[in-house]
Amino acid sequence: MQKRARLQKLPDDADDVALIDAAGRGDAAAFRAIMERNNRRLYRVARSVLDDDSEAEEVVQETYLRAFTALADFRHEAALSTWLTRIALNEALGRKRRARPVVDLAAVEAMQESRGQIIWFPNMNPDSDPERDVAQREIRKLLERAIDGLPEPFRLVFVMRDVEEMSIEETARLLAIRPQTVKTRLHRARRLLRQSLDRHLATTLRDSFPFAGERCARITETVLCRLESLRQDS
Repeated sequence: MQKRARLQKLPDDADDVALIDAAGRGDAAAFRAIMERNNRRLYRVARSVLDDDSEAEEVVQETYLRAFTALADFRHEAALSTWLTRIALNEALGRKRRARPVVDLAAVEAMQESRGQIIWFPNMNPDSDPERDVAQREIRKLLERAIDGLPEPFRLVFVMRDVEEMSIEETARLLAIRPQTVKTRLHRARRLLRQSLDRHLATTLRDSFPFAGERCARITETVLCRLESLRQDS
């Protein structure tokens, strides 16, 4: 039985070259470091294509298996994260094609309204109180549902650019489209997302700052009392 290479402690800031070199020697610590650094990005990209948690996880696993058995093919022409993302994207798109046809972008664009706004997301405060945490989880769920509702090409660009904060150039290379197309799809994704959130939040917004119940009664009684006092003084 072949003896596994001795594990070495890798520095937290080890670069791609050091990690790939160590992984090529079978160092489990290097494999772990690579996965911990890229898990979230690969999962988000895969899920933006497949719209399914379990399948996205399978894609991530398959990505690492393919990458780790082909480390010799990595030529350092791009960042390790970009190479892994390309593998994950190809795997996810392959599964998508085998499952159902691709969304017709032209039909989606024809249905869009002319107005649109950029969405600004609130910062999540790690030191927030429990009630705020619950509210933020609900907001996150609402956003995730809205993102899931985007057509795949728009959703994929949105996740890459606004969620994972990839550059326009990297997104364009990974998707094999022009940078201008990335900008256009991102703008349309934000527009559709805004419209979706507007629909979901309309009722909530109308119910904001309620002025009923005890507060309404208290103010009403106070005003009536003051009016009565004024009449008595006149």
